[in-house]
Amino acid sequence: MSMIKRPAAGVKRPPAGELTLKVPAMPRDANAAGDIFGGWVMAQMDSAAGLRASEVARGRVVTAAVKEMAFVSPVKIGDTLAIYTDGVTVGRSSIRFRVEAWAIRYLSHEMELVTCAEFIMVALDKKGKPTRISS
Repeated sequence: MSMIKRPAAGVKRPPAGELTLKVPAMPRDANAAGDIFGGWVMAQMDSAAGLRASEVARGRVVTAAVKEMAFVSPVKIGDTLAIYTDGVTVGRSSIRFRVEAWAIRYLSHEMELVTCAEFIMVALDKKGKPTRISS
């Protein structure tokens, strides 16, 4: 069962969880209309998920799955993308949590939800095999 509810456009609530990563959206990350590529946003979410999961696992982790991601707001050149992680659930070798991406709008500093997804990360040993996460 997914921990994620489909986000609604124009969400007016604070971000859920811990601020894990902030990255400026630059022209090289945008299409001709000035919208940041969704793949770039997802890559930043994956980086934040990896950071948070490696802290929990105290070691190497990889992305096993990303469940249902829907974009509700664009990120524009000049915005800052803020990634929040929340709801960590630890299994034998996996870590699952919600990752939210928020746009901090250029100059106004207003925040708007861009997307969210459930990320499942797996801890690996030195040979690249799934390993137990110690508590």
